[in-house]
Amino acid sequence: MRNTMMALSSAIAIGSVAPSVVHAQATTPQASAVAPDTPSAQSDIVVTAQRRPQALTDVPMSITTLSGNQLVDRGVTDVQSLVKVTPGLSYAESGNGVPVFSLRGVGFFDTTLGARPSVSVYEDEVPLPFTIMAQGAALDLERVEVLKGPQGTLFGQNATGGAINYIAARPTDKFGGGADVSFARFNTFDATGYVSGPLTETLGVRLSGRVERGGDWQYSYTRNDTLGAKRFYQGRILFDFKPSDTTSFVLNVNGFVDQSDTQAAQRTGVVISTAASALVPIVVNYPAPPSNDRAADWNPGLDLRRNNKFFQASLRAEQQLGSILTLTSLTSYSNMNVDQLVDQGGVNVPASITRVTGTLSSFAQELRLSGDAGPVKFVVGGNYSHDISSEFDTYNSAYASASIALGSNLNDLDGGQRFNTKAVFGNVDLDLGRQFVLHGGARYTSTKDQYNSCVLPANASSAAAASAIDSSLRRAFGFPAVTYQIGSCATLIDDRTSPNYLQPLGSNGTLNENNVSWRAGLDWKPAPSVLIYANISRGYKAGSSPVLAAFLTSQLQPVTQESVLAYEAGFKVPIVRRVLEVTGAGFYYNYTNKQVLGRILGLIGPAQALVNVPKSRVAGAELQLNAYPVRGMTLVLAGTYLDTRVTSDFTNYDVIGNLSDFKGNSFPFTPKYQLVADWQYDIPVTARLTGLLGVNANYRSSTNSGFGNDPRLAINAYTLVDARIGLKASDRRWQAALFVRNLTDKYYWTSEVRLADILRRYTGEPRTYGIQVSTSF
Repeated sequence: MRNTMMALSSAIAIGSVAPSVVHAQATTPQASAVAPDTPSAQSDIVVTAQRRPQALTDVPMSITTLSGNQLVDRGVTDVQSLVKVTPGLSYAESGNGVPVFSLRGVGFFDTTLGARPSVSVYEDEVPLPFTIMAQGAALDLERVEVLKGPQGTLFGQNATGGAINYIAARPTDKFGGGADVSFARFNTFDATGYVSGPLTETLGVRLSGRVERGGDWQYSYTRNDTLGAKRFYQGRILFDFKPSDTTSFVLNVNGFVDQSDTQAAQRTGVVISTAASALVPIVVNYPAPPSNDRAADWNPGLDLRRNNKFFQASLRAEQQLGSILTLTSLTSYSNMNVDQLVDQGGVNVPASITRVTGTLSSFAQELRLSGDAGPVKFVVGGNYSHDISSEFDTYNSAYASASIALGSNLNDLDGGQRFNTKAVFGNVDLDLGRQFVLHGGARYTSTKDQYNSCVLPANASSAAAASAIDSSLRRAFGFPAVTYQIGSCATLIDDRTSPNYLQPLGSNGTLNENNVSWRAGLDWKPAPSVLIYANISRGYKAGSSPVLAAFLTSQLQPVTQESVLAYEAGFKVPIVRRVLEVTGAGFYYNYTNKQVLGRILGLIGPAQALVNVPKSRVAGAELQLNAYPVRGMTLVLAGTYLDTRVTSDFTNYDVIGNLSDFKGNSFPFTPKYQLVADWQYDIPVTARLTGLLGVNANYRSSTNSGFGNDPRLAINAYTLVDARIGLKASDRRWQAALFVRNLTDKYYWTSEVRLADILRRYTGEPRTYGIQVSTSF
């Protein structure tokens, strides 16, 4: 910890001399709990975390909120990069192109396109039910709110860890526009712009877009080859229609196209028996990457890139009913087509190459009635969603020992899920007088998940291997042999109670679940800007079925829903108003049936599957200090402490297949300490010019990618430092700045896992630097 604090202190100190940048996007400035655009008390910050506008100091939960200006200043252009400004939020690269998030140690690691998250992402309260859909959510924002702790009462299930709500910038009353353009290392060009204004007295429109193109940042350490180009395009058109003072409609149509390269894995070792090592000598004896270097390797001659397309349309309608009631309708449809080629082997031969294709869609409808009747504020409503995931993957593992031994090197995987969710909910805040407010809410949810999955041999050798393997199993149990054809289902039903035992019919079934999430709390406001609160809440994450390259249906059985019972107490206190503010919280979570990607013992040995951890817990605390020591200067110091633990017997397999009881283990991908420091100083130069200096640093302590704390799966601690320096017009009409991200060129990684014979990691990007110019009119 001493070294950590020294690193963060140094990051703040170099702010006066290091190259840095700040950018002023031409949207309405929004104050924030993390380094406001201008010094502002937290009582001035308005959020909608409880589905109505409130001052941040009146919301009884831990929230990180940043304006659209601040996000762009700090290079936060997607959910992944939110981690550098949000203590408690973690990100891991899955390797399959599916981002994985956790908040306060509550997360779900699964590479399936249709994996249901435990940290839900929303855009203007509209759900993005699959995390891969959230890649374009950060375009032209008013602000983002990160809500920590279970949010099931108002935001629904699959938010056991929390919710991230992006709020798009609205049309302006007068015609105007703006642009932000940067050019950085690796020839990265990033341009964002918007035009906004009224079309009529009752109709406003805002059109925004972004283009990001950049060159390769990864390089091969065995040949002259590079990878990592960025080709990302997105746009949005937003209509704001107010036919009367009591009626409004907001139509948001947006989408993106991602044609960027997929990231190559860095091979760090092998996990293989002596006998099997003779089958893949090139993999076993492959040269190690340079020490402390993010160089990787991949199979040459492949177009390792994405061709992903996303579209969403949402309509928000509000009608005031009298003086105290408001009726709100949220209707949305989202669709995404995924096509990406990924090399996860870390070597220049096809040890693990996957083409991931699929279609994701979601229809959601919510209708709610809210009211403000003096001491009573309430909301009641219901929602329905229909979410579909369809995935078809092709696996090429010609240089995997198991593939060579079995003669099966090319297989397809066909699977998907259809989720139908219905819910009713209500929440009430009751002012008891004497500065006390009582909160209570509940949501009943019913979910139906129809799932299917099957492995299909994709060439003659794989079909022959499937025939040999399955036939030997079937003969051992007295069943006749089978012969598979290319494209026929080869996944055996290994449920002995099934009438189709050992038939190659794949996994098909329905999972029906229901639950009641709830929340209760008490607030005390001894002074107008002081809040002391205590909450108890329960949240749920729905069960789901994995889509795995499985030859036994036991690997594809769904995990049941998980739940978190959370206790939290916190405070928000201005020590010296508009000079020094402190917020903090302590929390304790009882975790039941935590969903993890583990292994089960099948007919042919340990095999990958989703499993439930019966009992576990999270204990932790957060503290944030906001200081405004002089005019134009802001300093934020924030940190999260997490102590996670499996509290019941949990017998499963470690990375090399040894059976172990992981009781007492901490959670994978969960650092114990996370610290954020952000310093910014706007310095008047002349009557028309203002100088900018800023530094952001974030530290994460070490963690592990798996249960058992195997050192081969270690994720080392790291500190990342960003800096910015520039000039802007005092009226914010233009700005020019220099920036550097990952100032110390820190070598770090977010994931270290086993795939087949290979241990591989995904590293972060190297130091980048550039110039950023913005203007508005």
